[in-house]
Formats: sequence, C-alpha cells, structure tokens
Amino acid sequence: MDSLHHVLPPANLSTLNRAELEALLAELFGEVAALKQTVAELREENARLKGLKGRPNIKPSGMEKGTAPPDPQKQEKRPGRGKVTPRVKVEEKVIRIEVPPGSIFKGHEPFLVQDLVISANATCYLRERWITPNGRTILAPLPQGTEGHFGPELRRFVLVQYHQGQSTMPRLLALLRSVGVSISKRQLVRLLNENHEEFIAEAQDVLRAGLETSPWVSVDDTGARHAGKNGFCTQIGNEWFTWFRTRSSKSRMNFLDLLRAGYTDYVLNDAAYAYMREHGLPAASIALLAACPQTWFADQAAWLALLDTLGLTALTVTPDPVRVATEAALWGSVQAHEFLCDAVILSDDAGQFNIGRHALCWVHAERLVHKLDTFNDQHRAAQTRVRGLIWDFYADLKAYQLKPGKRRARALQARFDRIFLGRTGFVTLDRLLARLHANKAELLMVLERPEIPLHTNGSENDIRCHVTRRKISAGTRSEIGRDCRDAFLSLAKTCDKLGIAIWDYLGSRFKMVGGAIIEPLDHYVRARLRPA
Repeated sequence: MDSLHHVLPPANLSTLNRAELEALLAELFGEVAALKQTVAELREENARLKGLKGRPNIKPSGMEKGTAPPDPQKQEKRPGRGKVTPRVKVEEKVIRIEVPPGSIFKGHEPFLVQDLVISANATCYLRERWITPNGRTILAPLPQGTEGHFGPELRRFVLVQYHQGQSTMPRLLALLRSVGVSISKRQLVRLLNENHEEFIAEAQDVLRAGLETSPWVSVDDTGARHAGKNGFCTQIGNEWFTWFRTRSSKSRMNFLDLLRAGYTDYVLNDAAYAYMREHGLPAASIALLAACPQTWFADQAAWLALLDTLGLTALTVTPDPVRVATEAALWGSVQAHEFLCDAVILSDDAGQFNIGRHALCWVHAERLVHKLDTFNDQHRAAQTRVRGLIWDFYADLKAYQLKPGKRRARALQARFDRIFLGRTGFVTLDRLLARLHANKAELLMVLERPEIPLHTNGSENDIRCHVTRRKISAGTRSEIGRDCRDAFLSLAKTCDKLGIAIWDYLGSRFKMVGGAIIEPLDHYVRARLRPA
C-alpha cells in the first residue's frame, strides 16, 4: 500500500450536486476507458510476441467515400470490354481447312490469342582473342547489356518478380530452377543486391526532384525489420512520385535528415534561426550561433565540433539546445538546397512530421471521434451528432477545393469554431474536440492551399507495398539489401504513377535490344510537377 500514498483522497461526494456527480462519473468512465485501451494494447503486444492472433481492427468510418458526390459515369450502364490491343507485335498465321468442292471463299475471321513463353536459354559466347604485334591482348566484347553470367532478360525477370510481384526468394529460386535455370541461392541474392548503385542513385534523384518542384508532399511511416532489429520505414510522395527509406529511428531529426535527400551538410540561415525561435531555444544560445562567422558545415562531425566549442553540449536544460540547434541546422540545409520551398507537408499528426508548412489529415482527425468509447445513450447521440457535423463540413471543404474564395473561407473558419468549440455534455468528447480545435491552422490549411489533399490515403496506399514485403519476407540483413529493397519499391511505385511499365523501365536500364527508351525518372517528375 506504500505505492498508493501519493494518491489524493476522494472528494466528499455527498456535497456534490447531480450535475457535478454526472460530470465526475463521465470523467472517471473516460479514465477507465483509457486504462482499458492501454491494457488491450499490452495484451495485443503479448499475443504478438507469443505468435497469437491480435484483436480485430475497427472498420474505417468511410467519411471520404461517404462525402464524395455521385459519379454520373458510374451510374450509367457499365460499358462492355473494349478491343484488346496487344503491346507486342502480332504475328499472323493462316489456318486452312478442307472444304467441299464448289465452296466460295469469304476471307478470314480473325481470332486473337495472347500467350507467354517462359523458357531458359543458355548461350556460350566464343570471344575472339588476339595478340597485337606489341604484345597487347584484345578480347572481343560481350553483347550490350550482358554483365556477369546471367543475361539482362533474366535479371529483369528476377527484379520484377521480387519487388513488384512481391515474391519470396525461396519461391523465386524454385521457379527459376523449374524452368531450367541453373542458379544457386547465393547467386540469386547477388542478382537482387549487387551492382544496383545506379538504381539507388536514381531513386534519390526522384526524391530531390519531388522536393524541389512539389507544392505538397504526403508522409507516413510503418514498422520495418533490419539486421534483426525493429526499425521504421518512412514514405515521402504525392501523385507523381514515391520514395521509401528505412532507418532505426523515426524521430524528427531522422525525418529532417531524410528531407536533405542525401546531402550531409548543416546550414545556419534564416530558416534555421526561425526554427530555433519557434522551438524555444534560448535567445543567448541563438546569439552564440548567430555570432559564428561560419554558416555552412560539411558533415555531422564539423557541426558537433562547433556546438562543443560554443559550450552547448555541456548544457543540461530543457529543451535540449544540441537537439534543437541540430534540427534547425538540418532544416536550414533542406531550405538551402531549395527543397520544400513554400511546400506543404501533409501527415497524420505524428509529431516528427510537424515541420514547416504543415497540414493534417481529416480522416485521421475524424477517426478519433469515430473510435471514442461511449457509455450511455446520451454519449452515443452526442458522438453521432458531432460526426454528422464533421462529415458535412468535410464535404463542404471538398466543394471549396473546386471553387475557392475568400468569403467562403471565412465562413468555413467560423463554422469550424462552432463545431469544435461547442459543448456536448460528453466530457471526453468535448476534450477531444478542444484538442482538435488547437490544430485549426493545420486542419484548415486547405483554405489557403486548395491544391493539397484532405487526407493521407495516398501515403497509406503507397506504404502498403512495404508492409506486404515485410509480412512475406521479414526483414533485410545487409545495408545494401535494405537500400536495394527501398530503392526498387520506390522506383516501381513512381513508375506506376507516371504510367511507365516497370518491365519497360528495367529493360531500358539493362539496354535491352528493341526495348523502349526510358529517361531518368526524375525528368518525368520535374515535367509533371513544374508549374506552367
């Protein structure tokens, strides 16, 4: 009982009136619900560690679909299947038939059949070797696109099946052997992981192109395993590109480092100083940094050396001056490279993504009201009424995106206040609405920037491929294996958004004879996102 000495004794309940007792009871119900939620999460974690099934997920509220206007095209009769147009050259073969004498020929009736040929092919190249008069050896070069002992067609097939087809390595190995390819597990791993630095660099260029030209980006993260340890995969993208990166942390500092898109410098500029002031760094520390004649630092070692020289590393205060100053210098580097200049970052309210011009997902905000525990009919009625108000408001925000205006924006702002500052009599719901009202500027960013989405469904759809990869193949072991997985998933998603077949893309990179010529993907991203 010694552990309960810090608990305050209960109030004299006999002195409370009925309204006060009901409010206290509702508050206690809310605390009990929060404790139940914590216990459920702990039980689910224990079940996961034991390999048991977890509790079922609550179905989504359906606010996005429920507020969408009816599509007249979908209401019409579904058209029949259009004419099949093969993407390959059509070979014509005439089928003859024996007919009775005197029959009249009426031409041919076409019947298109598409088929697939999967077979192993082995070629032994006899390369001429010559010795010149001066003793130099000349060896005939291999055909274009041939690297190592596996041809470009096999390499393309392996990458497409593993990354886009989400096949596992044992199944892919069994498939290759069943069609006659003599390959070992180690050789297959090398095909997946080795000599792909150009693909990793191209994925990095896609991120840089997106950050330079996008008016907005949507971000999300999910769990990822690497080297036997739990980590996190962060997604950055929009309608025209997607980029993944797996790290051991999902802190704000890690996110800022990802936004540098491969650069390693730290920069002190106006954006960095504004970040310091916004996050409560003392004016004395800011003055020390501002007085430093050097504003650009090549890497982390040079930056930490400056902080140590200024004495900031020895301070034990809150907020941590080293953390805030480092985050500020990272944000300064992002802005110095002209990334996310006036762009909006759209997230699900995870704290590490709250950087720069930030917008919140309405679907995640409404989900908090949807999943709120209720205890009586009054609570359920209040929850239903508030959800209806939010749904109607969300539908009007979507209409505003089509036809924005200052007058409509002011009306929507006032209506937002009425919804989220109102009192329902349900204490827990009122607290939740007040918390959502504190995020008014981020939830109503669409009034200032109508081009941004109202939700992060795009990020959740993008990151689903990474979740699938995690479920079927656990995690990666080597650094290059992790980088290749992230890069190829990024390139496959980007190709899909740009309308480019990943098969054609890989054929172009492997210099397949007669294949389509695909330019670097960052060129297409810049062309789509560059303002007219």
